[in-house]
Amino acid sequence: MNDHDDGTETQATFEETFLAMRPRLLGVAYGLLGSLDEAEDVVQDAWLRLRSAEAAGGDEIRDVTGWLVVTVSRLALDVLRSARHRREEYVGPWLPEPVIAQPDPAERVTLDESMSMAMLVVLESLSPAERTAFVLHDVFGLTFAEVGEAVGRSPAACRQLAARARAHVASRAPRFDVDPSEHRRVVDAFARACLGDDIDALVALLDPDVVLRSDGGGRVRAGRRPVSGAAKVARLLSGIGRFGRFELVPAVVNGWPGLLRYRDGRLVTVIGLTVAGGRITAVDMVLNPEKLARVMRADETRK
Repeated sequence: MNDHDDGTETQATFEETFLAMRPRLLGVAYGLLGSLDEAEDVVQDAWLRLRSAEAAGGDEIRDVTGWLVVTVSRLALDVLRSARHRREEYVGPWLPEPVIAQPDPAERVTLDESMSMAMLVVLESLSPAERTAFVLHDVFGLTFAEVGEAVGRSPAACRQLAARARAHVASRAPRFDVDPSEHRRVVDAFARACLGDDIDALVALLDPDVVLRSDGGGRVRAGRRPVSGAAKVARLLSGIGRFGRFELVPAVVNGWPGLLRYRDGRLVTVIGLTVAGGRITAVDMVLNPEKLARVMRADETRK
């Protein structure tokens, strides 16, 4: 990489590497932050730093790919630490900004299948360092030496961070024992039951310990606390059509089948559904308009 004498060729190599890596870098930053807006800012900052290093000769960068992943991780960790207080003050349950599958390659994010809405909620309960170690090592496969570069700790310390995080995640994270087609079948049945206001069908689809979280961010009406139990969740969902004419449209939400809810033709909710054992174990509903803005813009572009 650093043997080129022609600056133009070196710049093209740096830029080409960044563009090829961008979906993965966004995935790393999103896994740490749960926000695409913040993830894009971090990746853009890393690009500017890469350009600055390249302009200075780029001699310290032996591995552009590794440098980018570590730099994005460091920047995201800084943002995550500063965001902790804001999220503690958040109105109602906090859910990640949903990632909806995009046909445009330029808009895609390389998202590991484990980065579901429910998993990201669990990751919020970890310390920033634990979350970073877990996401980088267990999800994206970085070595503990590389994780140490990002976190600023020894590889041994990062191994301990990841172990603590792994134990916490194992006790709380959703299970992934269903294939996408089975997941889609359950989601379709869920949509029919909601549209038909069929409480019995909903109860049959819901795990007895199902949890429903709704994120309005204080901007729109939403539950201030999670709702647990099949009967309670079914009753809440059965009244979903009382607030105007609505439809439920299938979509890929954070890599898994989910739903987009439209009221009078306008997107008002993204619904992520976690399925295990043929039943829905978590219903995550994002209503906060700020978190729906990207999906709404994509909708307008396609119309």
